[in-house]
Amino acid sequence: MAATPAPALGTSLKHLAVHLLTPLLMCLGMALAYQGAFHQPEPHRLAVAVVGTTPEATGLAEALRDKVGPALDVRALASRDDAERQLRDRELTGAFVPDPRSPELIVAKAGSDTSAMAAEAVFRTVATRQGVPLTVTDIAPTAEGDPTGQGLFFLLVALSIGSYGSVAVIGAAGAGLGMRVRALVGLATSLVVSVIGIVTAGPVFHVVDHDLAAVWAMGWLYSAGIVAIGTGLHTFLKRWTTLALMVLFVMLNFTTSGGIYRPELQNGFFGALHSFWNGAGFLEGARDVLYFGGGAGLGGRLAALALWLLAGLALLAAAGWYERRGRAADATAPVPSVKAAAEEEMDEAVGV
Repeated sequence: MAATPAPALGTSLKHLAVHLLTPLLMCLGMALAYQGAFHQPEPHRLAVAVVGTTPEATGLAEALRDKVGPALDVRALASRDDAERQLRDRELTGAFVPDPRSPELIVAKAGSDTSAMAAEAVFRTVATRQGVPLTVTDIAPTAEGDPTGQGLFFLLVALSIGSYGSVAVIGAAGAGLGMRVRALVGLATSLVVSVIGIVTAGPVFHVVDHDLAAVWAMGWLYSAGIVAIGTGLHTFLKRWTTLALMVLFVMLNFTTSGGIYRPELQNGFFGALHSFWNGAGFLEGARDVLYFGGGAGLGGRLAALALWLLAGLALLAAAGWYERRGRAADATAPVPSVKAAAEEEMDEAVGV
């Protein structure tokens, strides 16, 4: 049998360049997203309060408003109880209680350690100018296994990678299966991903030290949404699916989740996405359950996760219809050559 001639050098290089485009676009996207979101954190309407009804307290609140402008959202509150209530409702980042000898800043670090640090920097400057030490009181400390408050963000990263990584396998190794079977495999896979996440975050590392069932359920809802969206998109995007999922669930997801900086320390673009993106839905929802009694907007976070899953189910339905239509068309089309079919299969596998 005669040997198949090797493809021309130009053809091979063109083929290679097309496949290299995906990792290069990933590199560009990651650089733009991460540096755009994190390179220069600055307060933007950081909600703080000055507690007290004395002329000194109201004068300080007014002076801060005049000096810092839109960087701070400075409120005047009558009592410490009002301040603690708003902190627990996540309406405030810090509340300053003036005192000639021992001023105090009240924070809830479980909501965001970096935001609490930003508030502390503001009022430590005030106390330093008065020549007195500042006492910082944290009314919502994080779990013993998560002293920095970053553990939930790393759980989010693990769930995300397990979810969109599974899409690549389902799309490639499960290509011969019907959409309904792939969807059920995806649902089961997302269950396994969520169990791995909660076991490592809970009993292993104690990042989640109570309400494990609630955090696990949110993790499954989050993972199922990613797998459903990815599996549905694979039908249409083929080898570009990985890039699309990286954009949706890494570049725009991790940067807007609030795990490193919340919206009050980011620019408007990333801050706006935080209000409805699925990563923020899981992370802020988990914080609400673990540290703020299940209030502070938990319903909205659960609704966001549910809507992302519904979007994934809609994509699965559309992809199933598209595939059935394609099979019907193939039944009446000429059979392609073995070589062309092999090349198409190789291209798709490389790009998954």
